[in-house]
Amino acid sequence: MSLTPSTMLPIGTAAPDFSLPNSEGKTVSSKDFKNAKGLVVVFMCNHCPYVVHIQKDLARFGKEMGTKGVAMVGINSNDAKNYPEDSPKMMAKVAKEMGYTFPYLFDATQEVAKAYQAACTPDFFLFDKDLRLVYRGQFDESRPGNNKPVTGNDLRKAVDHLLAGSPVSPDQRPSVGCNIKWKRGNEPVCF
Repeated sequence: MSLTPSTMLPIGTAAPDFSLPNSEGKTVSSKDFKNAKGLVVVFMCNHCPYVVHIQKDLARFGKEMGTKGVAMVGINSNDAKNYPEDSPKMMAKVAKEMGYTFPYLFDATQEVAKAYQAACTPDFFLFDKDLRLVYRGQFDESRPGNNKPVTGNDLRKAVDHLLAGSPVSPDQRPSVGCNIKWKRGNEPVCF
């Protein structure tokens, strides 16, 4: 297991557009969220122990965001050929088991992950209603084996500030997790 931190895309960056299929083949686009009060984008997968560690709480967080008018989308950019547990078929199974109410999309070309400069799973990005980045970093301080409870506090506080119209704290800590499983020859050159 390779421990990789997020790259911390610059605050104020416009959300890169995406148009990706969910595990059932329905296309979901960033434009589908234009009326949301904010958009949470999380790069995730099925097998990473860091994602598995927060899956249940991530499902609860997604439901909570929906009640607040904040959209959420999960994106799996892993190489499904070499990591079949991250295939769209397995994504559908995990989404159902976990009760994800947010779209869980497959980035087969890995171009969306590159556009977001995503580096790890999970990797979180929060955009305001104008789709400008206000937060990137960790869900919370919990990690597999550190005995800290999974709360989603870091991301939740950022959403609360966004919804209150107050500035999101610039003190943002990188997420850490498994590296995105890049297709051979598709690794990003630099960020």
